[in-house]
Amino acid sequence: MKTLLIRLLIAPTAALAGHLALAANPPPPKPKPRPPVPAPAPAPATSVIAQYLNIDINAPANYAAVTLPAFYDPQVLQGVNTPANNRITDKGATLGRVLFWDKRLSVNNTVACGTCHQPANGFSATTQFSKGFSGINGTAHTMGLANIAFYRDGSMFWDKRAASVEAQATQPIKNSIEMGFDASNGGINALLVKMQALPYYPELFRAVYGDPAITEARIQLALAQFERSMISVGSRWDQGYARTYNAALADKGLSLDVPTLSAQENLGRRLFMNGVNNGGQGCAACHQPPSFALAPNSRSNGLDAGETRVFKSASLKSLSPGQPMMHDGRFTTFEQVVDFYNLNVKNGPALDNRLKTRDGNVRVPNMAATDKAALVAFLKTLDDPTLRTDARFGNPFKP
Repeated sequence: MKTLLIRLLIAPTAALAGHLALAANPPPPKPKPRPPVPAPAPAPATSVIAQYLNIDINAPANYAAVTLPAFYDPQVLQGVNTPANNRITDKGATLGRVLFWDKRLSVNNTVACGTCHQPANGFSATTQFSKGFSGINGTAHTMGLANIAFYRDGSMFWDKRAASVEAQATQPIKNSIEMGFDASNGGINALLVKMQALPYYPELFRAVYGDPAITEARIQLALAQFERSMISVGSRWDQGYARTYNAALADKGLSLDVPTLSAQENLGRRLFMNGVNNGGQGCAACHQPPSFALAPNSRSNGLDAGETRVFKSASLKSLSPGQPMMHDGRFTTFEQVVDFYNLNVKNGPALDNRLKTRDGNVRVPNMAATDKAALVAFLKTLDDPTLRTDARFGNPFKP
């Protein structure tokens, strides 16, 4: 009996100890079900663009806030032909760069704007006439694009048939020789359908304009922004004039010798800048520094007798020796150009009065050989190697 009583007393104590141990070390909780793993987020829009292009539309290069030399003062900038509704933006000019270099904007994917307007040639060409999409030559030399923003008249093409850079931008695309989207190939609407099917364009247009709609007007705006951003300020003349520019002087220092130029180059500079009654040839009256864009009131230069058409010209900045010059590319050296103005200007109804005498005859400078050589030497100082190699204007497409 005594043993039984002890067992009875021990058993509850052991059970109690077991319960206490369980309370101190509870069993692990049952695992809760995990939430479903969300589907991966769609790739950002730039990933589509990156398949084709070496650009980031969300971190574009700087086109809108470029620092210009002091001699591009408010008076010079007042003459810029940019309309109020198309100020340069980094994204807009980047889209323009893509459009400028895209051969798919030609009917058979062989020609882009940049095919003819090569940066290495001052955005012009080394051939007299460039070939279009089918291999047929055009009828005018490829005009250089440097400093087109500073042609105050604003009209484009050699014959000034386009009222603005925007109006000019898509005409080569619709031309039957150049890029081929004329009426026989569906016109601009056929190009818009083609572009809509290219993966990168809807996203690029969305980034610039807020939605993916591709229209001719938007193409024109972007191309014009890119082209107006091609500003030439890196020539030897620019670098030297930065040291002699003086806003307080009537001519802002243009008549002062540039210390970084040679004696011959400075002689050529004086001949270019000074008027015919001041020991010069008056070239700057039409080709106006510092942009060397054509004065808006200029008329034709007498290439052919009896000329009735009024031509414009490109800026003289970034011209290079060996590059064809004039609307038909008839000259290939600065020497030929200077010889023409010296002795061979032809009279006609469209001839600029600055190339005439008071009695209406053609002015014949008959310059000495040393003066002609000096003018040639000065023209060469206007070449801008920095613009030729600026990565902002190069082909953005991946090989």
